[in-house]
This record gives sequence, structure tokens and C-alpha cells, in this order.
Amino acid sequence: MDLELQKNTPIYSALIKYRKSNITHFDVPGHKKNKNTFIAKALGEDIIALDANSTKELDMLSHPVGIIAEAERLLADAYGADNAFMLVNGSTFGVQAMILSVCSPKDKIIVPRNVHKSVINAIILSGAKPVFINPEIDYNYGIANGVKVDTVKQVIKQNPDAKAIFIINPTYFGVASDLRKIIKICHRHNIAVIVDEAHGAHLPFHPYLPDCAMKLGADLSTASLHKTVGSLTQSSALFHNEGLVDLDKVRSTINLMQTTSASYLLLASMDLARSNLALKGKKIFSRLLKKCAEAKARLAKVPGLSVISEDYIDEKDEHGIYDFDDTKFIIKVNELGLSGFEVYDIMKKEYNIQLELAESYVVLAVVGIGDTDESINKLVEAFEDIAKRFYGKKEPFKIEIADFFEKPKTIVLPRDAYFSPKSTVKIDDALGQVCGESIMIYPPGIPLIVPGELITKKIITNYKYYMQQNCVFMSDDSQMGLIKVLGEQQ
Repeated sequence: MDLELQKNTPIYSALIKYRKSNITHFDVPGHKKNKNTFIAKALGEDIIALDANSTKELDMLSHPVGIIAEAERLLADAYGADNAFMLVNGSTFGVQAMILSVCSPKDKIIVPRNVHKSVINAIILSGAKPVFINPEIDYNYGIANGVKVDTVKQVIKQNPDAKAIFIINPTYFGVASDLRKIIKICHRHNIAVIVDEAHGAHLPFHPYLPDCAMKLGADLSTASLHKTVGSLTQSSALFHNEGLVDLDKVRSTINLMQTTSASYLLLASMDLARSNLALKGKKIFSRLLKKCAEAKARLAKVPGLSVISEDYIDEKDEHGIYDFDDTKFIIKVNELGLSGFEVYDIMKKEYNIQLELAESYVVLAVVGIGDTDESINKLVEAFEDIAKRFYGKKEPFKIEIADFFEKPKTIVLPRDAYFSPKSTVKIDDALGQVCGESIMIYPPGIPLIVPGELITKKIITNYKYYMQQNCVFMSDDSQMGLIKVLGEQQ
């Protein structure tokens, strides 16, 4: 990485220069940078002044030849990739673009069952055939870990015609698989390796963090710069290495779906975040990782709580935990007699702390570039107080964790199910029918069931459990307790 070049912020610098040129605008956007408009008064003059339309001097995201092309080269250099594409529709779009760049209708793609809903949507769009594999399950914490190398070997042996494999690095909970070995094995079989690094944009910038997919030789990866490294929400990047995946196909796929009116606020924020990481990332994350370790040591001593730390790593790959991102706080709370969902709500309502997500036994807090000693201390103190209030007052919260990781049987390909005639039934009446929609519990947006899968008793029980926990459902119907199934109503 060229640190001298990484000082440059071509998009942001060009926007500042453009702002000072005092142009009279008869192009869009409609606010015309007028500081007296309602939007300027509401959001601030600086926001409006930097909100611009594509022009010759500001380049164009769909066909970059100037400052955006330069910014993308710097981004690729920072992440150890051959090429980079700036995205303004989040990693959801990046995941879809990766899969559509590699898979045609009926092509097999190997996919862990704990993927984000964007993967399922991309499979529907592409018409690809998913070959679902199970990640390793931690039944103590009630979370899904990474994918074992032996599992990958076995599924390739059974599906030697697979076109691609999709890997999460790291998972929502910070767990990384042995990606180096997985890439090596897949490339031997001419299988493209697509990596979801939505929660790993910070990985390349400190040696104690899990390895970055691009530096290990993955073919494509997508990273959400907004999640941990400080760019604005919805800004993301797609990375490409030369080899199995054609660069022009990736560009044409992106242009098929991405807006032609890209937000320069998002682009500039990525430009600044990348430069900051390249120049200061190691120092920033050295401080954060030290503070995280101290905080986890405090939490580990709190009665009724346990927290995952670096001792979770299992380099023998017996449990799908080759490496772990210590900026993630996975805190097990069920010994307090509360579910993770209850603790999530208590933290927001009573301590004014917004956690990332909850599961039955755990809550997740994500540390990012903007965190301070004060904010991390506040998190720890809140958990210490919750433990004093609840520990020992009632029996630990227990459920059958294994029931939540059933891999439903695929009856119809997701795309075929999505476009088939459907009817809406009550969840209690759906047993034995084929699902016609994706139902996700959000966050993190992992599928309970996807189009084309068989609805079982366990699926129905789990659906009703998440309803009781007041979880947010992402589904086609706004009314809870209903599900779309294949077949028209009689």
C-alpha cells in the first residue's frame, strides 16, 4: 500500500473545489446549493454545498475516468485488491452484484444457511441453484459460527459442477472461517470464491484482526465501510481480483442495477474513510482492541454474564472458529433469567444504549471507529448494573437451541417459487406446504425460511417464538401470523 498516495482524497477534494467555484446551477439537484432552502436550514449548509450531480469535473460512477476512477484505485490499493467499485446502495447491492456477476440460471452456488437476505434475493434474481451447507453451531451461545474446511471439501465432492461458493468473513458475530484454505481448495476446482465482508471493512488495517478476503486471493468481496470504519450509512465497496471472474462482467452487472445519480456525499465519505484507515487505521484499532480486551475482562467477571473473547479461537477448525474479530461483543445473558431480546429492549429503554441485535441467549454490541473509552465504559457499566438487578432472581432462560438451526428441505428453486402463484394462509395452517416468500428476522436478516422450502412444525414453532419476543419480521405481509405458500386459493 502506497501511504503517500493514500493521503489523497480525490472525490472530497474535488467537491470542495467545486463548491468554491460559485457556479450558478441550472442542473439538478433542485436545491441548487441555496443556503436559504428548507433542506439547507434543516440539514446544514455544508451538506447542501457538497451534494452534487455528475459533471465532467466530478466524474460519473457508472463510467469513471477521473476522480472516481482515482478514488477506486486508491480503495483497491488499501484493501489489497486488483480492482474496486464504490457502491452507494450498501453491501446488499454488492452481494447481489457479486452473485449476478458469477451465476447464470441453474448454476450451482454453495451457500451457508446463515446468509443475509440479500443473498437469497440475489439467488432469486439470478435463477441460480443454492446448495445450502450448515455452518458450525455454538449451542452454548446459541449462534452460528463459520464453515469448516472439511465441510467445504465434502460439498465440492458432491457438487463438482458448482460455479461459486459464498463465504461470510466474518459472520455477524465476528467469527471467521479458515478462508485461506477454502480459497485454495475452491480454486483447484475452478470455483469462484465470493465473500461477504459487510462486517469486516476494518480487517485489513490491523494484524490482530482476521485476514481480509482480497489479500487471501478471493475473487470478489463486498465490505460495508459505513458499518465499522466511519463512512456514511449505505456506502460500501465491491472488490475484485483478476482470475476466475471477468472484470467487465462485474462492471456491467453493477451498471445494470446501480443508480446513475450517485450520492457524492456517500462517495466522499468513503474517500475520507479509506484515507483515514490507510494512514491511521493500525493506531486506531490498536487502541480499540486494547480497550475491548479490558472491557471483556471486566464483563467476564460479572455474575450471570459470559462474553466471547480471543480464547474462542480454534485453529484446528473443529468448530468453524478459525479466527475472531475482537471488536464484536457477544454477551451471553440468559443466566440472568432474561432472553437476549429482553436485554436488548432494557438496554435501549432504561440505559439509552442501542445494541446491534439480540438472539435468544445473547446480545451483540459492535465497536467501530467512532467509539471512545467513555462509550465502551458506559456499555460495561450498564451490563454490570443489569446483572446486579436480575442475576439470581429467577431461573436461567432456557430453550432448545438446536431447533433454531434446522435446514429446511428445498422443494422448488427460490426463483421458481418466487414467480409461482401463491396464496396467504395463517402460519398454523401452513404445515407441509411450500413457502412462497422469504421470512427474515431482522436484524441480522438471516432467513427463517426462503421461497421454495418446506414448512415444518419446527419452522412454525420458531416463527411463533420470534413473534412472542416482539422481533421485527421482514416478509411480504405486514400482518403478523400470515405466510405465503405456493398454490392459489380454492
